[in-house]
Amino acid sequence: MSHLMNTYGRLPVAFEHGEGVWLFDESGKRYLDALAGIAVSTLGHNHPRLVEAIARQAASVIHTSNLYRIPLQEALGDRLAELAQMEQVFFCNSGCEANEASIKLARLYGHQKGIEQPAIIVMEQSFHGRTLATLSATGNRKVQVGFEPLVSGFVRVPFDDIGAINKVAESNPNVVAVLLEPIQGEGGIHVAHAEYMRSLRDLCTRQGWLMMLDEVQCGVGRTGAWFAHQQLGIRPDVMSLAKGLGSGVPIGACLAAGPAVDVFKPGNHGTTFGGNPLACAAALATLQILEDDDLLAQATKVGDYIRRQFADALSDLEGVRDIRGSGLMIGIELDRPCGELVSRAIAAGLLINVTAERVIRLLPPLVFTEADSDVLVERLVPLIRAHLTA
Repeated sequence: MSHLMNTYGRLPVAFEHGEGVWLFDESGKRYLDALAGIAVSTLGHNHPRLVEAIARQAASVIHTSNLYRIPLQEALGDRLAELAQMEQVFFCNSGCEANEASIKLARLYGHQKGIEQPAIIVMEQSFHGRTLATLSATGNRKVQVGFEPLVSGFVRVPFDDIGAINKVAESNPNVVAVLLEPIQGEGGIHVAHAEYMRSLRDLCTRQGWLMMLDEVQCGVGRTGAWFAHQQLGIRPDVMSLAKGLGSGVPIGACLAAGPAVDVFKPGNHGTTFGGNPLACAAALATLQILEDDDLLAQATKVGDYIRRQFADALSDLEGVRDIRGSGLMIGIELDRPCGELVSRAIAAGLLINVTAERVIRLLPPLVFTEADSDVLVERLVPLIRAHLTA
């Protein structure tokens, strides 16, 4: 009997080692990894430069705490600020922690403006994490059940609907920020329209609200840009990152710009492990490899290729409702629940995910090639066909 808390319905496979886009189980069977640990393993598995950077840092110093200067953290903060054209960075350990920092920053910002009950507009179908504040912000009732009372101060509206936000602006003087994902990952790979995002940026500026983007899943090159919002020519006031930033080493970040700068003062927020030397070494190596190997351009090219291949191979199936996404963040929506495809894919030597019950979610490592994509299509298309024609 396992002594682990029963918080996961784990699949009956354990991986012993990885190489590039492949994982190998305890019996030696290999699996094409089209999930990357849910958008985490940016560089795939056992990337030699990443392994060397982590080993070198582990042999030097792993942790000192934020009571002292951490030069690698300063270097990573500088690099992220440069890439995002933002001004300040707070490092933490995960996406929910980065979003928690964003929420706290927005509330403090509101109080500094004299608003006693600051409110944050959030989206239906969103996912921001499982801490009490982030699950309260999340637009998925399933993750909230049993954890009431939820944290108050959130106003929920439909995703990709600027009219709904305009109505809130007219009726609620306590709003201080809008929090959303440019691409809803857990919600089913829903991509916000460019016009909506630009209109929202303009509205936030006019209202004096913070525009806060959760790029935990879609950031760090996954869409073919360093950050998804850059494809729209806008800049948020707050942005949260995690997942792929450390290529598997836990690290998150909350970035601030414009009116969000200097809201936090010493003592307002903190972390024990966040931004420690080991995590920062992994993140710096990840960013450098992404740049050196031109993996952002590869994510765009290979992502477009994957969507085309699936569109061609599945064009005759009425049960395929949509194939969408950006870069290597891809959703295939079916007209029926398809969770059973996850275990069938494992039997076929393929790692995928199903989210929102009917959406096959593909988040391959950014080192994925067109040849890898051909294997993905070859293995997944028969499973989809069998599922829709059963």
